Amino acid sequence: MKIKSQKEEDLIKLFGSTSRARILSLLYAYHGRSFYQREIMFETGLSLQATQRELNNLVELGIIKKQETQNRIYYRVNEDSDFFKPLREICRLVQE
Repeated sequence: MKIKSQKEEDLIKLFGSTSRARILSLLYAYHGRSFYQREIMFETGLSLQATQRELNNLVELGIIKKQETQNRIYYRVNEDSDFFKPLREICRLVQE
């Protein structure tokens, strides 16, 4: 995700946050898979603070799930959320 495409720029405009757009793009590209916070930071190129802030926002909205396992916290797309299908379609457009 180092180089921004026009579609990624459009996603950022839609969500109003580069951090949120990058996290959603990553999680929806691999829905069904869990990522821990440092993986998300590495894959998206975001700072710790930005990653934590957006993950907390997305968990509060019910868009992603948070699961604590041993000493790590994992995040994944919440497939039971009302937002799952529309966000999956939007993120799929960016990945094409």
